[in-house]
Amino acid sequence: MLLTSVILVLQELLEASLIISVLLAFSFHQGISKYWAIAGLGLGVAGAILYADQVEVISEWFDYVGLEVTNAIIQFSLCIFLFVFILAKTARKTSTEHLKILMSIIVALALTREGFEILLYESGFSADREQWSPVLLGSALGAGIGISIGTLLYYGLISLSPNIGDRVLTLLLALFTGNMAAQGTLLLIQADWLPAGAALWNTNSLIPESSLIGKLLYALIGYEASPAGLQVLAYGLIFCLMLAISLWRQHLNTTKESNHDIH
Repeated sequence: MLLTSVILVLQELLEASLIISVLLAFSFHQGISKYWAIAGLGLGVAGAILYADQVEVISEWFDYVGLEVTNAIIQFSLCIFLFVFILAKTARKTSTEHLKILMSIIVALALTREGFEILLYESGFSADREQWSPVLLGSALGAGIGISIGTLLYYGLISLSPNIGDRVLTLLLALFTGNMAAQGTLLLIQADWLPAGAALWNTNSLIPESSLIGKLLYALIGYEASPAGLQVLAYGLIFCLMLAISLWRQHLNTTKESNHDIH
């Protein structure tokens, strides 16, 4: 039970930890105060508690696929807000306050989605005294590993120069957004709202999804050992679209600055 708790909490927390680390690194490079993170964390914890408290009611929605559909809505909402953030951070007229609000919402949604799963898991052992201690210890270890990986990513990102750091941040955010789109698509497939289709490949023998490397790749780039075609399509479209728009906006900004210098 100890190892199961470590793996489950690590899997759920790691994705949110990486997203928060990237946004904090962006704040560092832009000289933005990090108080927005406190608001995002608070809203995320409150959202996770509320979601877990209403899980029985929500699960009955949409002919008893309420959890899958609700989680898909959260994932696609994250896609939208990450997409808007990518556009906003490359727009010259975007205010700092707007960026803070966007980052708070992204963190809140990520923690609501991941925190709900952790709370649901923990609540299943609350009445079992024999299992409660190893579950708590395993959860603490999993959370510690996830936060540590996020911390390492943050310090790695802030050590980069602003120009290189911004490009890496954009790439990571595009990967995260593609991952959210793929996850949301999978949830709708599980709810039978989308056709499953055959898996395009299976790399579980090379990198098992249950391994630490598999979970790290899942959180970072959305690794799936045997993805459905619709998942790959959603991931690829969103990832390429975000990168293309971001590069286009950066090109426009560079052109405007060059024209301004000439005049």
